[in-house]
Amino acid sequence: MKLKKFAAIDVGSNAIRVLISNIIESKEGVYFQKNALVRAPIRLGEDSFTLGEISKKNIKRMVKAMRAFKLLMKVHGVSHYQAFATSALREANNSIEVIDHVKKKAGIKIEIIDGRKEAEVISYSKLSEFLNSQKTFLFVDVGGGSTEFTIIDEGKRISSKSFKIGTVRLINDLVDDRVWKAIQGWIEKNAKPYRKITLIGSGGNINKLFKLSNIKEGKPLSLIKLNQIYLELESLTYEERLLKFELNPDRADVIIPAAKIYLKSLEWSGGQKIYVPKFGLSDGMIKYMYKNGKKKI
Repeated sequence: MKLKKFAAIDVGSNAIRVLISNIIESKEGVYFQKNALVRAPIRLGEDSFTLGEISKKNIKRMVKAMRAFKLLMKVHGVSHYQAFATSALREANNSIEVIDHVKKKAGIKIEIIDGRKEAEVISYSKLSEFLNSQKTFLFVDVGGGSTEFTIIDEGKRISSKSFKIGTVRLINDLVDDRVWKAIQGWIEKNAKPYRKITLIGSGGNINKLFKLSNIKEGKPLSLIKLNQIYLELESLTYEERLLKFELNPDRADVIIPAAKIYLKSLEWSGGQKIYVPKFGLSDGMIKYMYKNGKKKI
């Protein structure tokens, strides 16, 4: 048996995360086991989408987070890592400057990826389990700056599209009706050929919404139940959501627009339920690294 340790750093729009995983190679096969997950609440999307660049304050916070992540990786004995950045850094005018600064000050090299690559990497995670099914799924990954939609039929990815709509954009009122209509048109067009479609949700917000539902893990969250949770959250103030549902401060505001995206996706696709396997970009990154190569720490 061989034991390896990999780390995946996800530089998102609402937070920066590091996932450390054990990779166990045995005669029976290869097993991936989560070891540690740390989340730094640095909202880069608020800078990028409203100011057009990452602020000096958040660049400093980024460097501190990356230094901490690097130390954590060393403590865990991580041999290889990958750091991917999505829409917030991708759209920032000073992205190259930020990447160079982080590399110089923290020793972490960040790679910016587009929506298509993001969807591809996520597909390496638990999504692969659904690819063995004969059913039709609409995979919806809601982030802070963008949302990826993928139609999967009988194990094959039929079509995929990334839209500039995310929770951080929505709370800053940066999404107009044309984007919503474009999403509706894409979903209705691509879901139309299929008689029955089920959603798969990815992202921190749908994980939290699922937890609030008290539904047994592995069971789907129904449209009715999700709508009930959405209406209850919407009826409360920010402070009430924090206290009643024990939400993190940077989750209590974005969870409502996230729920709206999932509800609209269900409505436009004709779906009645959504599976929440609790995986994300960082989960896919670990398997992606294992199969495609990685950086030594």
